[in-house]
Amino acid sequence: MPEIFLIGKSVLKKEYINALASKGHKIKSFASLKEALPNLKENPDLLIILEGDDKEAGFTKFLKLARNIPKVVVSDIHGIPKSLIKEPLTYPILSPGERELNFAVNRLLRERELISEYKRLKNNSSLLKQELDFCEGINRILFSCKDFTETLNTVMKRAKEITNAEGWSVFLVDEETGELISDIEDKTTKEVKKFRIKVGEGIAGWVAKEGFPTIVPDVSRDKRFLRRVDRAADLRQKIRSILCVPVKSSGKLLAVIEIFNKTKGEYFTGEDLSELIKLADKSAIFIEKALLYQKVEELSVTDDLTKLFNQRYLHRTIEMEVQRALRYQTSVALIFMDIDYFKNVNDNYGHLVGSKVLVEMGQLLIKNLRIVDIVVRYGGDEFVMILPHTPPIAAAQVAERIRKAVERNVFLKEEGYSLKITASFGVASCPESAKSKEELIRLADEAMYKVKYRTRNGVYALL
Repeated sequence: MPEIFLIGKSVLKKEYINALASKGHKIKSFASLKEALPNLKENPDLLIILEGDDKEAGFTKFLKLARNIPKVVVSDIHGIPKSLIKEPLTYPILSPGERELNFAVNRLLRERELISEYKRLKNNSSLLKQELDFCEGINRILFSCKDFTETLNTVMKRAKEITNAEGWSVFLVDEETGELISDIEDKTTKEVKKFRIKVGEGIAGWVAKEGFPTIVPDVSRDKRFLRRVDRAADLRQKIRSILCVPVKSSGKLLAVIEIFNKTKGEYFTGEDLSELIKLADKSAIFIEKALLYQKVEELSVTDDLTKLFNQRYLHRTIEMEVQRALRYQTSVALIFMDIDYFKNVNDNYGHLVGSKVLVEMGQLLIKNLRIVDIVVRYGGDEFVMILPHTPPIAAAQVAERIRKAVERNVFLKEEGYSLKITASFGVASCPESAKSKEELIRLADEAMYKVKYRTRNGVYALL
């Protein structure tokens, strides 16, 4: 627990004490530099000086004894003495609020840790040798990685080792939305879910926003921690403490790494954080390279117009989901959807409007499905939805819900067209009605055409 001396007088002194104490800091208050001077032998972690006056008795002696202690110098009237501004590890700040004060405190504490680490490295040649060996080892391992997943897993395995942590999660930056995305696997079902948070939410969101690494010794005492956000790789893992660092390349944020729960109930240290920062810095270029390769791969399985997945991805994914359903005795459902009378839209309004309808339809489908469900543009005005771990009756209910959503929606309303559209749906499941990928696709397609050639705007499900 960092110990802070709060020195001087201010109408906000009580508020400052409460704000700092709420962040887990140990506060000692002194009315003047003279009163604080004998206590400097305790070697506090940081000094906060309220309205420091270089004419005050003992001021010069105080600066000499406190030279290596970080200082936040607060002023609201008289300005900040030049003798203090010139001091190392000194952060001058004018009339701060609670957030600004905590930011300054955290910044100086981090700087002190980094400077201490630098001095240790500089004065110990064996540590420098270890640093070189570390870098060479990381480079050698990462050069052999074949894809993004392998690169990321290699980095995080090393992160767990150097920090003695129980688990980890990685939030990647979505370039389109600016949000942070993490893949979370349920260890029971092996189902991978996409988890999204906004920049600023939770510990990872704060690190992404501020650009600073951070240690959270006890998440229950940190207001930034949001349990629905910071639940990391294992949905059932109870988070106690977190190390969190940004991963940057050429100043661009690529990802945020979270390491949680040091083993044996211990607390993460500044040394753990430094090691993680070092690993993130050395791995950044490899992660960026792997991300670029992944984007190229994604382009080959993405529909140019709607940005949904295409047929190539559909066949690859259904094969995997069918095998998983048969192995774990669960169900995977397939919904085929065809827009009713879509030709009339193109004939009456033109193909540009028709394309915009398809894009809006794709977004409507995504909004009405789970994160784990997959939406594919099958071709023309046909869409396919893959629903993992979904029995036939539930899949039929999902199809009916989407049918109603399409029927209620007013398409291209903001562009002045206000089009009303319906769609026909066919539902099949594995292993209930199909035992293979080919059979599942064929049965769902045939079920959709039974609606299309009879009533339209309906759902036909094989139960």
